[in-house]
Amino acid sequence: MDFTGASMNSGKNEEIMPGEIKPGVSEPVLPGPVGVLKELGQTAVPTGEPDIFCMTIIGQIEGHFVLPPHNKTTKYEHIIPQLVAAEQNKNIKGLLIILNTVGGDVEAGLAIAEMIASLSKPTVTVVIGGGHSIGVPIAVSSSYSIIAESATMTIHPIRMNGLVIGVPQTFEYMERMQERMVKFVTSHSRITESQFKDLMFKTGELNRDIGTAVGGQDAVKYGLMDEVGGIGAALAHLNQMIAGNVSLSPDHLPPGGLTQ
Repeated sequence: MDFTGASMNSGKNEEIMPGEIKPGVSEPVLPGPVGVLKELGQTAVPTGEPDIFCMTIIGQIEGHFVLPPHNKTTKYEHIIPQLVAAEQNKNIKGLLIILNTVGGDVEAGLAIAEMIASLSKPTVTVVIGGGHSIGVPIAVSSSYSIIAESATMTIHPIRMNGLVIGVPQTFEYMERMQERMVKFVTSHSRITESQFKDLMFKTGELNRDIGTAVGGQDAVKYGLMDEVGGIGAALAHLNQMIAGNVSLSPDHLPPGGLTQ
């Protein structure tokens, strides 16, 4: 006989509250949102308070190909529907996107970045740990971007894994895709195209590679990110944008980025 959810002593059914442990129950009963947290790595879109939806993009961004099960991934087919739902939900006033990613699929990353950039609601991205590779366009896609002082952003040319057909068309395709990424980053931040490409093709910074690992202070100095800070600063700025005290676009910042 299954005694789960019932008292063994009285024989009567008792309601078990989330997190409680009752006699005969080996583990606490978890509330509903925990299932979403376990499967998607984030909480469900709230229907009431709070009015800020928090979205996390962590690990490797998974695109059209399924990565090995031991990889920590963020699937773009999970992120995009949630962005649409947050845009449609009238109770959601703003979005907080937390980034700690090593990069991943270029087209999937650009799709997420374009979705965030096209939202009509205020958005703030916070880079903690790292916002590497294709995580850079996602980081700059919001209305305002913040990076932790200890966080880094790796900027490098686009690379391709697997079978590569050695014909000029393959190189031209990769070059056009790279230009799309460069154009997106420069149009959504204060860094200039020449400065961004200088960081992208710089030698000696990364082992056996070309590119640059940019720290928190340098990311702001180059004009990639708007501010060095954390969750508190992000929520404060997002609440100001929701209240209408701050413009959705960073017009208060000097255009063109800062020189090295």
